[in-house]
Amino acid sequence: MTGEPVNVNEFRELARQALPKMYYDFYTGGAEDQCTLKENEEAFRRIIIQPRILRNVRCIDLSTTVLGYNISMPVMIAPTSLQKLANPEGEIATARAASSCNTIMVLSTSSTYSLEEVAACCDAIRFFQLYVYKRRDISAKLVQRAENNGYKAIVLTVDSPRLGRREADVKNKLVVPPLKNLEGLLPTKFVSDEKGSGLAALASGTLDASFCWEDITWLKSITNLPILIKGVLTREDAIKALEVGVDGMIVSNHGGRQLDYSPATISVLEEVVDAVGGKVPVLVDGGIRRGTDIFKALALGAQAVLVGRAVVYGLAAKGEKGVNRVLEMLKEELELTMALSGCCSVKEISRSHVRTKHDQQLRSML
Repeated sequence: MTGEPVNVNEFRELARQALPKMYYDFYTGGAEDQCTLKENEEAFRRIIIQPRILRNVRCIDLSTTVLGYNISMPVMIAPTSLQKLANPEGEIATARAASSCNTIMVLSTSSTYSLEEVAACCDAIRFFQLYVYKRRDISAKLVQRAENNGYKAIVLTVDSPRLGRREADVKNKLVVPPLKNLEGLLPTKFVSDEKGSGLAALASGTLDASFCWEDITWLKSITNLPILIKGVLTREDAIKALEVGVDGMIVSNHGGRQLDYSPATISVLEEVVDAVGGKVPVLVDGGIRRGTDIFKALALGAQAVLVGRAVVYGLAAKGEKGVNRVLEMLKEELELTMALSGCCSVKEISRSHVRTKHDQQLRSML
């Protein structure tokens, strides 16, 4: 590719050129047939934006708040594991870019820098993503370390009692580098076998498949931090999450990497938002590649979106500068979309600004 990238998909191509095939496949791949992976993006394309004309849009304000923290735009960095595979500076570079862009970074438990190292590198607002392990004391220690190092929330991933079958990683026999957050707590080197990748071996040997709704009470008892659960896809689970007292929800299918043929996140976002009824913030990730995608998610009720693969593409292509550019690119695209749609602030983006396939079906019945 010649010239500087002008959109996220061009950053993806630069990442492909920069990375070994094993690592590129790890970041871009999904579970089994990759239907959900593809549908995450395709579902956005079926949503139509309905602009308002003749509005004064000379000044556009993209700022918003999440759990009371002010950020420059409704775009956060999703927890993405093993970032040193993309660039030697890994999560350090990503955190610094988050700080420069005044947004929130969610650090993965499976990071290649420790949560202490990331906390010390800059003043970014940081949340910590948590897996619950068979040994609950390990999860408790991670939560305590996050709280002691200034992380502002716990993001509990709830869609991974087992790891989804990511066939590219199986074929490539993915090698997992040492996970810094788990040093001294668990074996940090797992070797793949003929049945799976090193990451699958790590998950099957450590994750607690018995963790359930009742255990949220345990998690709340060991921290004063707000808890968001990541992996909600249905109205029923949204209602249950409210009942157990979570502080926020992330509509997520793990980037299409867990259960294939689960729904695209944007297609179920409104169902979750309606069930929550404004009681806690609802965020969404999955398939977000354009400012128009962010606009559509906000119109359907998300308070903000999280981007993961797009950030990794920038990191692989150009390090910290690449992450900065990806975030700024999405911000610029969202600002343009808002202006062309007649919205001066994110608060003005409403349900009436989009038409979904369901809306179109209803209209055809009238």
